[in-house]
Amino acid sequence: MDWMTAAFWIALLKIIWVNILLSGDNAVVIALAARNLPKHQQNKAVFAGSGAAIVLRVVLTVFAVKLLQFPYLKLIGSLLLLWIGIQLLAGGDEDGDVKASGSLWSAVRTILIADLVMSLDNVIAVAAAANSAPESIQTVLLVLGLGLSIPLIIFGSTLLLKLMQRFPAIITLGAALLGFVSGEMAVSDLAIHDWFEAHFHGFETPVALVCAAGVVLVGTWMARRQAAAKEKA
Repeated sequence: MDWMTAAFWIALLKIIWVNILLSGDNAVVIALAARNLPKHQQNKAVFAGSGAAIVLRVVLTVFAVKLLQFPYLKLIGSLLLLWIGIQLLAGGDEDGDVKASGSLWSAVRTILIADLVMSLDNVIAVAAAANSAPESIQTVLLVLGLGLSIPLIIFGSTLLLKLMQRFPAIITLGAALLGFVSGEMAVSDLAIHDWFEAHFHGFETPVALVCAAGVVLVGTWMARRQAAAKEKA
């Protein structure tokens, strides 16, 4: 059975890790949107808003996985994923201002809209991670992976953010994983797959490793450059 294979478990771990890594800011948005509500309504807003966001994110990611079956779209997605990984290290995420809401449904709406606006990187990365598994189990993988990772984000957002700040290597490894997934996705694009297999058979993993290293090197360089610019300013 496909769900008992190593490919299933590897893809599931990729989905969970990538989603947790890229959703730390989403968890902060959830907290900000609900902060002005009465205490007894805050948990309701978090659960309702997050639940709706999970459902929509699963639907969007399933749609993204299907789109990746068309020629050249995996190449485009691969480039986007490389950029997401670089920005993760360079600190380029901008969440904008999130207004605290005074009513339960207003908070739910704010959480839902903010999550959708901020989730393009998650959708692309999770779709790429699921794409490495057999097609017959991709939807199950997405539901399981997103379903398991979202509660961790909601309840452990503070801990996750502290861990990432204390151990920057976690973010670096995560960015490298995005680069690796990007390389895997690029060489499997229908537009170049046959050509790649004919000329570079067996080089899928080296290409993925080069992409992982490239993300870390470029992202680290950009982060240092930005830090130097801030010091001068």
